[in-house]
Amino acid sequence: MEAPDPSQPTITTHVVAVPYPGRGHINPMMNLSKLLVSNNPNILVTFVVTEEWLGFIGSESKPNNIQFATIPNVIPSEEGRANDFVNFLEAVVTKMEEPFERLLDRLEPPPTVIIHDTYLFWVVRVANRRSVPVASFWPMSASFFLVLKHYHLLEQNGDYPVPDSENGDKRVDYIPGNSSIRLLDLPLKDASFRSRKLLQLALNNIPWVKKAQYLLFPSIYEVEPRAIDVLRQEFSIPVYTLGPTIPYFSDNQVASLSINHDYMKWLDNQPFGSVLYVSQGSFLSVSSEQIDEIANGLHQSGVRFLWVMRGESSKWKNICGDKGFVLPWCDQLRVLMHSAIGGFWSHCGWNSTREGLFCGVPFLTFPIMMDQPMNSKCIVEDWKVGWRVEKKVKEDDVLIRRDEIAELVRKFMNLDDDEVKGMRKRARELQEICQCAIASGGSLENNMKEFLSHILDGAKL
Repeated sequence: MEAPDPSQPTITTHVVAVPYPGRGHINPMMNLSKLLVSNNPNILVTFVVTEEWLGFIGSESKPNNIQFATIPNVIPSEEGRANDFVNFLEAVVTKMEEPFERLLDRLEPPPTVIIHDTYLFWVVRVANRRSVPVASFWPMSASFFLVLKHYHLLEQNGDYPVPDSENGDKRVDYIPGNSSIRLLDLPLKDASFRSRKLLQLALNNIPWVKKAQYLLFPSIYEVEPRAIDVLRQEFSIPVYTLGPTIPYFSDNQVASLSINHDYMKWLDNQPFGSVLYVSQGSFLSVSSEQIDEIANGLHQSGVRFLWVMRGESSKWKNICGDKGFVLPWCDQLRVLMHSAIGGFWSHCGWNSTREGLFCGVPFLTFPIMMDQPMNSKCIVEDWKVGWRVEKKVKEDDVLIRRDEIAELVRKFMNLDDDEVKGMRKRARELQEICQCAIASGGSLENNMKEFLSHILDGAKL
């Protein structure tokens, strides 16, 4: 564990932050930690990760009053977790509690409050035993949280599991805080052992939330007002939206990041709104056959695109042609803010969704699993800032073919199309809502002040 910087202000509040060990969870928890210390320099955050994850993120820049602490690698390696996700999740919920509790015994000063990823429900048990207040940080949308909280309604109505693929377009309108949802957009629609196990592991977290003292969301109230209002009615504990929890600090300033990259120089030379940014996320992916169709479809469309392709990115560069820029990693927020970007092909993880909204970029949605189809539904149906990439005709071939992709991409990136103009206008309006929320006097500032007023008191349970 790192020693605190002796030059930092006197520490009055010690926050222990415990993210779920996955990039899509660690990033928003770190951004929340940075937001906390930027609002009050007397806060010390101890950010708890496995030794393996410290190797991944230990060299990334952070304020002096955020320190890392580690627990041993008691869970499977990050390198292979996608291959046996059920086993990984079961290890996370059964093997991390004991070493985490031993770590708490060594921390000085003792924690004032623990902020934990809701998927690590055992943190609530540990904190309650020690009479330490705990804040549950749900790393996805409030709308999706309500789907899980009321999943029993789907079973009661015979809508889970989905009886067959023909019923996917059926809509349900009884989930509180949500507009009507296609069965197709609900998490883990099939009845396979793996899907049922993953769903059960997610559902097991929900009852523990009411045993926490606070419920936090990396969201913006104005983006999900209906869901947040319902949650505040259903929970007796305070519910705060502290989003968008992306890499910015105070005063509406995006974090200063290096822009001296080849891809940024390439973007500088592209016309306004002409580039489609393509990213399928950092973890789960689609089949190599579907990736091949996407690559050929993008090439066939004739549209400029920047594609983050982890792993064998070099393999696809030849297919993509002169108008495509393929690379294994980029600074996504910086790319989305660039004036050359005209659209975002996204897997609809909640981090990417928030960043796209913040940057005012319309979406082509290509979700894979869990909360991603629900986020896609919000983008397309509720906010009306995107289109789905999906098969229009029912047939045995499950792949979306290159011709369909090329046609969709061409229309989506046609800035003269009236439908596209309307979508882009709504994207800019949502961007303005996000900007107002994080500005002085906005909902983020008000929620942060209220949350801090609680935890700075340092009151024990």
